Amino acid sequence: MKIIRILFIIFLFCFTGNIYAQTIVSGSVTNQEGNPVFGATVSLTNTDNTFGVLTDGDGAFELIVPQGSYDFEVRYLGYASNQQSIDVDSPSTVKLGAIVLIEAAENLQNVEVIGRARTDYNSDYSFSATKVAIKNKELPQAITSVTKELMTDRLAFQLPDAVKTVSNVAVTGLYNHYNIRGITQGDDGQVLNGMRTRQYYFLQPITSHLERVEVIKGPSSVTFSSADPGGTVNMVTKKPLTEKRSEVSLTTGSFGTLRATADFTGPLNPSRTLLYRFNAAIQEADSFRDVVNNNAILFAPSLSYIPNESTSLNVEMIYSDAEGNLDRGQPIFGAINGEFDLNSTPITRNVGASSDHYKNKEFIFMANFSKKFGDNLGFNAQYMKQTWDEDLAEHRVGGTVVDIEGNVIPTLARLRYDERQQFWETNNFSTFFTYDIKSDKITNKILVGYDGTRWERKIGAGFLRARRYLTVEGGQSNFDPDNADNFQQIVVDGVTIPKPAAAFFDLENPFNGARNVNDYGLAQLSIPANLSTSDGIYLQNQFKVGKFSALLNLRYEWFNDVFNYKGDEEEFKTSAFVPRIGLTYEITNDISAYATYLEGFQPHTNTVSLSPTAEGFFWSTSPSRFDPLESSLTEVGAKGEFLNGKLFANLAIFNITQKNILLGDTYDLDNLTTRGEQRSTGFEMDISGYISPNFQLTASYGFSDAVIVEDAIVAFIDQPIGGAPKHNANFWGRYDFMGNTLKGIGVGFGAQYMAERFTWYNPTYDTNRVLLPNYTVCEAAVFYKPNNTGIQLTLKINNLFDETYWLGGLNPSRLGPGAPRNFLLNATYKF
Repeated sequence: MKIIRILFIIFLFCFTGNIYAQTIVSGSVTNQEGNPVFGATVSLTNTDNTFGVLTDGDGAFELIVPQGSYDFEVRYLGYASNQQSIDVDSPSTVKLGAIVLIEAAENLQNVEVIGRARTDYNSDYSFSATKVAIKNKELPQAITSVTKELMTDRLAFQLPDAVKTVSNVAVTGLYNHYNIRGITQGDDGQVLNGMRTRQYYFLQPITSHLERVEVIKGPSSVTFSSADPGGTVNMVTKKPLTEKRSEVSLTTGSFGTLRATADFTGPLNPSRTLLYRFNAAIQEADSFRDVVNNNAILFAPSLSYIPNESTSLNVEMIYSDAEGNLDRGQPIFGAINGEFDLNSTPITRNVGASSDHYKNKEFIFMANFSKKFGDNLGFNAQYMKQTWDEDLAEHRVGGTVVDIEGNVIPTLARLRYDERQQFWETNNFSTFFTYDIKSDKITNKILVGYDGTRWERKIGAGFLRARRYLTVEGGQSNFDPDNADNFQQIVVDGVTIPKPAAAFFDLENPFNGARNVNDYGLAQLSIPANLSTSDGIYLQNQFKVGKFSALLNLRYEWFNDVFNYKGDEEEFKTSAFVPRIGLTYEITNDISAYATYLEGFQPHTNTVSLSPTAEGFFWSTSPSRFDPLESSLTEVGAKGEFLNGKLFANLAIFNITQKNILLGDTYDLDNLTTRGEQRSTGFEMDISGYISPNFQLTASYGFSDAVIVEDAIVAFIDQPIGGAPKHNANFWGRYDFMGNTLKGIGVGFGAQYMAERFTWYNPTYDTNRVLLPNYTVCEAAVFYKPNNTGIQLTLKINNLFDETYWLGGLNPSRLGPGAPRNFLLNATYKF
């Protein structure tokens, strides 16, 4: 393809550029006590290039640069930067000696307009959890960040692969959809830079333009508006850097995988007041699943303007064009004594046709602005516009095939066929003022703000659908053997059956070729336009007295849902107060304990599906007539930094409740009910960082006991929530050899354990649920990084021992098997 050729030319150009006389610039970095500073960023910059490196465990650094004049800078979080001008005029070595960093009050940006300079598995702060920058160790809530470095080392090119290292996070199947702390996500939108979007979760987004992925645990509706009770996955995009960095990457591997990415950033003017970043990615990938692929193109340019210390502006755009198949998963049939045989069909089995497709086109514009008026008062504003188009054509399991007398034919599966188009537009706006009060012993940060979101499904959405059986009149209906003469009939292998509206899938002679849908009994259904709006005003106060700090929030939010927007409108309104109370105490300089209570609030709307049951409302009416889903979190925990800030750990104990979950027969809207209450109680631990200068790791363990507490049907009480494993554990580590013999070679190893869990769609607890077995899956990698080249080669093997396992599932016809053993080969060049 054209873009691959362009990226390949860029890649070759980087290798064949001019070669200058090279000089080694070396030195070391210490703090005021003389201790080495590990992981400090050292950079040399002139008008042509920027060269950078991190200090090692002894605080030492070494850069190889062309001769010339440079601006030299050393930066490390919590210290004032050391800047000076140097002339590199020696043909061999320039020794700068010991550079001493002076400890300084940390000055984090209020709105994230400049990229993160660190290049390790740790991220020290979050903007999204409280609207403003706050150190993770000071936040009275569990948050785990997956940095781009961790994603790169694991070659986690898609979002579900990225978050698998986080405690108490499990994917529900083959989608971009998660069970967090025992609670399955209901909202279909993604959170991007702390702002809500709207799109289905069917195709897994790529991660090449992401700086980090934050999993913020608990129902953070006070921050995000209508947040899922278990937690929120927030994707933070890469922002421009003040130093020049460039990177291109090429990947190939199993299942026809081909990928190329590019990442360029740096200043656009000598004063570094105007910065840019440009990310691009292209992917063509098949799957171990029959006739499944996931192709994507992404462009993400951004600009930052920082004229002075009090003003900053960032503007970015994301264009994503994804095309693949909506993989509904492996179907299994024929429960025996209530138990399904997971091996009754191969994990590759997909009933789709090669002519099926699922296309997503997404365009996002985002702008962040920050202004400080003096030392105390600040103003921040953020805006996002998103357009999202969906084009679907798919075959999927619709049920069993019966003969004319109503007897099930076990070798045939009845298919349903859908063509669907939808068009969405989302507008998201957030603005707030901050006021800081500081004294010798007390720090008080006050925030007052407003945010509003507008989700609109636009006119023109609709279905063409073939399902069930064809009647003589040409309609579609469930088959009634007592009125068999009312149905069209065909003969298959000598057996007379009612004619399916679409087709059937023969399990003994599977066919995945292109299907002619012209003779299907397609029914036309429109999906009325819908508008959902959310407005919230909120007050936040974070104050600190000595070693004690508190975070207090109160939000008032009001929702409006308009069904059949711009038509015969049906309108529903609801509102709520949402509080958060968090307390933190610094036990030592490195360890803090915290406790928090917060609530969540999610109205049932036609644009945000909080339950599989709500799918039937697409073309019928709005579920907003039902009571909103309400949730609460009580959490206590501890956070610590160890080994001079190289290692970060978080321990949390939590209790989450949620009530008013919509249940019932999707197509019997008059009989829908809301469940009384569900509860998830558990604990978790996440660790990440450096054990030694050449050994970096991340590890986690999570336990959650998620059960139904109250329900009108007594038999449901104490039953486990679908999709919720009780245990999960994860490990990934990278070790780089330091000796002369193996220098430049590194190895990586990871493992994930997931306990057994039921499929997600199990509201009635009948035979239509499957117990998925526990699994342990390992991965391994070998890295080769020739000294002073900027090149790294990575060979990664996933599912090292070729285990057969299931990531999750929705019901027996929609299971999500994991991929068998496969490999990826990556080449990355940084310059």
